[in-house]
Amino acid sequence: MADASPSSADRPGAPATTGHEWDGIREYNNPLPRWWLYGLYATIVWAVGYWIAYPAWPLVADHSRGLLGYSSRAAVLAELAQTRQARALLGQDRLAAAELGAIAADPGLRALAQATGQAAFGDNCAGCHGSAATGRLGYPNLQDDDWLWGGTLEEIARTIRVGIRSGHAETRAGEMPAFGRDGLLTRAEIATVANYVLSWSGRAFAADLSLATGAELFAQNCAACHGEQGRGNPELGAPNLTDAVWLYGAAPPQVTATISGGRAGVMPSWEGRLDTATIKSLAVYLHSLGGGK
Repeated sequence: MADASPSSADRPGAPATTGHEWDGIREYNNPLPRWWLYGLYATIVWAVGYWIAYPAWPLVADHSRGLLGYSSRAAVLAELAQTRQARALLGQDRLAAAELGAIAADPGLRALAQATGQAAFGDNCAGCHGSAATGRLGYPNLQDDDWLWGGTLEEIARTIRVGIRSGHAETRAGEMPAFGRDGLLTRAEIATVANYVLSWSGRAFAADLSLATGAELFAQNCAACHGEQGRGNPELGAPNLTDAVWLYGAAPPQVTATISGGRAGVMPSWEGRLDTATIKSLAVYLHSLGGGK
């Protein structure tokens, strides 16, 4: 603390100064409270004790181990071991060993798988698909029966395991061309084929766009993947275009944007990140939501 008044230290009751003065400003000598100093000393003692008891000092190729030999990694591994033991008691080992059909047919295993899958879904999948698995624009609703890659237990489990455009060696990877960006179709042709496709679900948006021309464009550019009737192909991840389910939106601008720019959604591979029992449990849980086939 300092006082700009040169004569302040001479007033009765004025604090003592350190004797330092700069441009007429004198430095008061106000010692820190004893409790504060004791607290500071205690933290110093605590730090020294921590350095001795726990790993703290970096070395050239390693680090000091500390007298207690504590390791956060070892603690995590111990917790994981305890978790595996607990899951084994609950029957998780049986889930890992059983076929998906057998799990679904066994009431006890099915109940365990659904409970495990619901917890795993909340931890790993709800961020994209929503807590109720109803999805949002660009992220599929997992409660309906519209599955790009198939909705059987086995296909759901495989999709979870390998992901979509995930980098996994067996990843799903449907290809939707960018017809507009790559110059495959003109803007007018894209609007025409979009109008034709939407007409299947009663959503044609332009009476002046020829449905016959749209059918020709569809047959030339889209039928190879989506089928002549537009009902899709799960082997290629090509969606059914005749229903009311549109992953990226069914409004005309959204459909034309999909045709023009293509789509390349990504889902991570969970193999190696989740164990076999958890992946199977997720598949059983999602299948039970009502949309599985």
